[in-house]
Amino acid sequence: MGQRDDPTRADDVAAAMRELARERFLPEEQRARAHEDHPLPLWHGQTSSQPSTVAAMLRLLQVPVAARVLDVGSGSGWTAALLARLVGPGGDVLGLELDPALSEWGAANLDACGLPWARIERATPGQLGRPVDGGWDRILVSAAPKRLPSELVDQLADDSRMVIPVRSTMHLVVRRAGRTEVSTHGSYTFVPLR
Repeated sequence: MGQRDDPTRADDVAAAMRELARERFLPEEQRARAHEDHPLPLWHGQTSSQPSTVAAMLRLLQVPVAARVLDVGSGSGWTAALLARLVGPGGDVLGLELDPALSEWGAANLDACGLPWARIERATPGQLGRPVDGGWDRILVSAAPKRLPSELVDQLADDSRMVIPVRSTMHLVVRRAGRTEVSTHGSYTFVPLR
């Protein structure tokens, strides 16, 4: 998958966010606040990330059409749905959520969007991510570990990207030609990665 900046793909992020409104992925009592640009509570200490943060992460990720994408901490299903919209029917999106109730609810939200090439499953306790043959083209992580997890870096394919907040700093990990490059892109607040 190509790494060069593509402004048309950035426009696709905005289009996906218009099409898949955040309110569809919020508990009923939070839906009136969907357009507020800050995190909103879901349950069990989990949140729906603020829209500007989600947009920034997706633009950094540069999701190509037909990519294979892992969404770690998929929560309500919003990011999995946005990723599915970006990869299109030729792609594959797997969302993982550790909280069983949130995983089930997020999967139902995603199913209601009619994007059958995306799914949310419960994360395996004690396992970070889910390795696949050939690796993932893109990995999006929506919770913050204390250090950059080598377990996830190792799950990247060649010519791939991961966007992950580490502590309070957004990291972009690019794997290309057998090399891994890491850059930082601003400060954000996320729930801890469990």
